Amino acid sequence: MKNAENIQNDQFLVKELRSGSSKAYEILFDRYNQRLYYFALGYLKSPSEAEGLVQDVFVKVWEKRASLKPHLSFKSYIFTIAFNFVKKAFIKRSRVRDFINSEEGKISFDYSTTNQVDYTFLMDRLNSIVSNMPKRRQETFIKSRFEGLSVKDIAVEMGISPKTVENQITLALKYLRVHLKGIDQPSVLEI
Repeated sequence: MKNAENIQNDQFLVKELRSGSSKAYEILFDRYNQRLYYFALGYLKSPSEAEGLVQDVFVKVWEKRASLKPHLSFKSYIFTIAFNFVKKAFIKRSRVRDFINSEEGKISFDYSTTNQVDYTFLMDRLNSIVSNMPKRRQETFIKSRFEGLSVKDIAVEMGISPKTVENQITLALKYLRVHLKGIDQPSVLEI
């Protein structure tokens, strides 16, 4: 019984929407936006893409409002639009992946001059700060963050306990946070 009421209610709202009623549009949006969001999220696995898809669906509904057919299922209509947008998203992802894997894509994704200058500046600043650390902390940090060695490997190589290595890295990171404050760059500590 409730489903039949919703269908009739949707039909009434679609008629109103065809006439340009923004209130009918808002009601339909409120009724279906969450369902569309979770539908899109199930396919796209990205909350931001799913939100964008819902917005795109309702933009299309508004643009096509004059041609809506009240006797047809509004729910089916918007989910069909959503599904078509999902397919387009997968096609776009595939094209982007193919481009990145192509030789042309590899060339196009080089650092820009600005990014290279920012990176160089940040690395110079980082190296300067690291060089002011106590020698053992400096050595531990370099082996961990620049050479990519594990705590266990560093401990073996330096002849100290893994706990000592962890403590030295923690102290080095605290030191860097204090001395890198105010630099508007992504943190290389996250590497």
